[in-house]
Amino acid sequence: MSIWNYNKITRRFLIGEAYESPTIGSYIQSLEEIISNIKTNVSGRKRLEIAKSHLREVRRNFRKMKNEVKILKEQVRVLEEERSK
Repeated sequence: MSIWNYNKITRRFLIGEAYESPTIGSYIQSLEEIISNIKTNVSGRKRLEIAKSHLREVRRNFRKMKNEVKILKEQVRVLEEERSK
């Protein structure tokens, strides 16, 4: 990589063009870490366990949805190829 490319990358980073918004997966991971680090009393622990359970379900459903979207995109691509022939 040339010096010019490094300068361009650095400039983009400094002015914020390299910023990518967080994904749903990163939001879920962040919530899991926050919930696991909360210290509370006995009644609060039960609520935290319920919240952890719900978060696991959200993560599981998110993975299923992501796989379904991937499959559907592939099907649409195939259908568009067939239609263009």
